[in-house]
Amino acid sequence: MDLKDLPKAYDAAAVEAGIFKQWESSGAFDPDGLEKLDPRYKEADPYCIVLPPPNRTGTLHLGHAKMLAVEDLLIRFYRMLGRKTYWVPGTDHAALATQVKVEQLLIKEGHKDPRKELGREKFLEKVKEFAQQSRDTIVSQCKAMGSSMDWKREKYTLDEERNRAVNEVFKMMFEDGLIERGYRVVNWDPVFQTTLSDDEVEHKETQAELVTFKYDKDFPIEISTTRPETKFGDTAVAVHPDDERYKKFIGQTFKANFCGKEISVKVVADPVVDPAFGTGALGVTPAHSMIDAELAERHQLPMVQVIGTDGKMMAEAGAGFSGLTIKEARQKIVETLEVNGCLIKKETVPQSLLIAQRGESPVEQLPLRQWFVRVNKPFKLRQDTLGRWQKGDEATLKDLMSFAVESKQIRILPESFEKIYFHWVNNLRDWCISRQIWFGHQIPVWYNGEKIEVGNESPGEGWERDPDTLDTWFSSGLWTFSTLGWPDKKAWGNNRGYHPTNVLETGYDILFFWVARMILMSTYVLGEIPFRDVYLHGLVRDEKGRKMSKSLGNVLDPLELIPKYGTDAVRLSLVMGTAPGMDQKLSEEKIKDFRNFTNKLWNISRYIMMTTAGVTKEQADEQWTKGPITLSDKWILSRLHEVQTNVTQLITEYQFSQAGELLRDFTWGDFADWYLEISKIEKNKDAILWHVLSRLLPMWHPFMPFVTEHIWSLIGDPRQLVVSPWPSSAHIRDEESEKEFAVIRNLITDIRRLRAEQGIEPASFVKINLIVDKDTARLIKENDSVVKQLARIETIDLVDSIPEGWPTAVSGKIVIGLNVASGLDIGKEKAKIEKEISGLKPYVESTTAKLSDKEFISKAPEKVVQGMQEKLDEAKMKIEALEKRLISLK
Repeated sequence: MDLKDLPKAYDAAAVEAGIFKQWESSGAFDPDGLEKLDPRYKEADPYCIVLPPPNRTGTLHLGHAKMLAVEDLLIRFYRMLGRKTYWVPGTDHAALATQVKVEQLLIKEGHKDPRKELGREKFLEKVKEFAQQSRDTIVSQCKAMGSSMDWKREKYTLDEERNRAVNEVFKMMFEDGLIERGYRVVNWDPVFQTTLSDDEVEHKETQAELVTFKYDKDFPIEISTTRPETKFGDTAVAVHPDDERYKKFIGQTFKANFCGKEISVKVVADPVVDPAFGTGALGVTPAHSMIDAELAERHQLPMVQVIGTDGKMMAEAGAGFSGLTIKEARQKIVETLEVNGCLIKKETVPQSLLIAQRGESPVEQLPLRQWFVRVNKPFKLRQDTLGRWQKGDEATLKDLMSFAVESKQIRILPESFEKIYFHWVNNLRDWCISRQIWFGHQIPVWYNGEKIEVGNESPGEGWERDPDTLDTWFSSGLWTFSTLGWPDKKAWGNNRGYHPTNVLETGYDILFFWVARMILMSTYVLGEIPFRDVYLHGLVRDEKGRKMSKSLGNVLDPLELIPKYGTDAVRLSLVMGTAPGMDQKLSEEKIKDFRNFTNKLWNISRYIMMTTAGVTKEQADEQWTKGPITLSDKWILSRLHEVQTNVTQLITEYQFSQAGELLRDFTWGDFADWYLEISKIEKNKDAILWHVLSRLLPMWHPFMPFVTEHIWSLIGDPRQLVVSPWPSSAHIRDEESEKEFAVIRNLITDIRRLRAEQGIEPASFVKINLIVDKDTARLIKENDSVVKQLARIETIDLVDSIPEGWPTAVSGKIVIGLNVASGLDIGKEKAKIEKEISGLKPYVESTTAKLSDKEFISKAPEKVVQGMQEKLDEAKMKIEALEKRLISLK
């Protein structure tokens, strides 16, 4: 392209697609392809990140875009540093989430019960078709964000290789006694008819009716509940052992007739009961509360289930209630209690309602036979583990999860989340891994009467496979090593150097869903950590700090923003102005500002390319070896050295925003506002302009890959920037030159400020006097042309004193005196000031008169009077200043 044809504004839409195709076709995203591009990668140390696989449930949102921006920044940075980078691409089948989404879509299309109407095979075809469409959209979005992943290496949590890994780990855990089938109280979604893990259940703050009652008139204790429909299943009343009100009842068993059903209730003492809550007596329903189930286990209480998987009352609730919905049963129970004289009171109270994360339907806690991972059960380790245990030693999964972080083998950023992690691990219950859905990894267990076999293939005739599927987090938990080939010995051997991976970057909201389970799986299967660092980013919110949602109409779609502002602007807006673990406010205005900065970098580069036209990069490099000439040369090179050093360090420390701010201040401030302007005054700067630009572009590349690659191609470097070396400093810090230049820069800034205060037009040249010491005088004389041109000065006189009446300012040790007359049309300026004084005087007179009026003062509000007085004082001060200004102009 002819440099004369370079547009004044950078057109992202015109170049981004072509640049990405060049990157992909070059092999730069493939770790093996890097070796062909540059021999330095052959013996390079590996650097690996696994992409947190987006769910195949739709399209990517700004949270995903933030994840991609941060991870791509790291991958590009370490690739340029010479590391053999492997960013593992992939997507998640997201079993329950995807199936729920498809069922909801099919219901909208007219199906009442999609699974029942279509059957397993046809229903799964619909789910797979939807998942494939989502996958294609996700991949195109990742590419639009500039993500330097090689999608030819794509992994999928439900593909054949991952299925083999899932079955292998299931078998290992089963053999070690860590996976067991048991009858326990679990979370149940009555709408989508499946169990849920604790992590798939959310709390919705709402209002509920708290009912205080007795089971019947003769029962000696009152209890309170928001769920009276479960009371048919009560087998005990728990009280605090020190509660004097109930001590005499502890250990007794009472028969009661609760709304027509005979129940047997034992009074037990347990310290978990809060005597101050409600009546201080807790009705214990072991079949419908995990907390009550634990209490029942301690006191060996029976379990009576009264609500079924369909969300309706069972026969155990009695003939008058069997078959009713929960809502119907609740209303009828309260009415019956009132009629029987057992209702004490009703009141509305806040309630934290359990709802399903997917679908948001109320969750029931029911006893069911399910598969669980035992996190508290000791087992014999299969290999040396985490440098603490040897093969054959005993530990629990919770021990492994805790020690991996406790020993600092895994670092969580920000560190404040470590406490949250330990709290979660310490309170972790056995993990329910079976789901009653069709889309997912089918549990590899076979039944033949009482016999059980584990494996992916049928043991033979007469064996029936468990119809349930595994929790999606079971397969996701294997992601760091299953994507690198495990358990295939050859594939795993080829990729072994990439594990443990270097960093797991993800949102803090899935620290427990995913991060903790990957630590569990990797330490159990391999005896090593899955990653060295965990970098947690916050949520992306709107400019008011609200969560983005369709209902609020504040959702920003990355695919709509990119065509408007360019990918680089969107990426910068997601990386800068934020910190690890902190939520971020984002608006289109912020993205627009970064679009403007992208254009600024383009124009800086365009200016250098056009003003140094005819000078090749090689010639500039040759000229560069002669060294800097002026103070500004020495200063900019010293600053470049400092910026290169600090940006490199900040990125390695995950301080991306600080690195970007430092680069922006240097690019826009030091380089553009100062050195480029000086280069128009001092000549022979082509070599240094090229030198700085050739280091700025690589440093900006991880943040802004498209515009930097485009400029790089225009300056004639044959190698793509994506695989160019990270700039190493060819200089040392020159603090003396930095101090001297600071004197000159501050002097120019302070003269500009003084001119503005005196109302002198920016284009006018003025005369100034300076009082300086000997060293400063030398410095100013050496940089005379720079000071004069940038401060718009006609003459500089070094004097011992400033003439009386001249406006002055102090710049460090320098006293500045400004000859105002030299830069003004005195007549016009005096007329302007006199007019302003004339306009203020009537206001002062009228306001003074009002404030002297005692009647007005007595009637007017105090605040009004105070406000008038303040404005009057301000007007008087302004007149005084203007009159002084008039005197100075004589």
